[in-house]
Amino acid sequence: SAEIAKTVPGWTLFTHGVPNGETAAEVGVRADRVLARAAEALNGGPVVLVAHGHICRVLGARWIGLPVAGGANLLLDSAAPCLLSAQYGFPVVERWNQPNPAAS
Repeated sequence: SAEIAKTVPGWTLFTHGVPNGETAAEVGVRADRVLARAAEALNGGPVVLVAHGHICRVLGARWIGLPVAGGANLLLDSAAPCLLSAQYGFPVVERWNQPNPAAS
């Protein structure tokens, strides 16, 4: 991160994407596609998504209508379960960054 910021001031993964990789906008489209598929699957019961931390942070942000950059505000430890839900028809973050149950 520090090395990239030398040539791109203000760079963050959540705002600029990765050099020679996906843009933040492309990650947002991918996250929205995953969330749409998950929402459809909810008709059959609970849905579990497992992924790396940064995309999970983007999924959390996009679920509640934030831009991809909103993922920067959702701290997430390794293997920390989260629960995305809805209340009164609005997407909500019910639980976030819960302690890893396997660590107890």
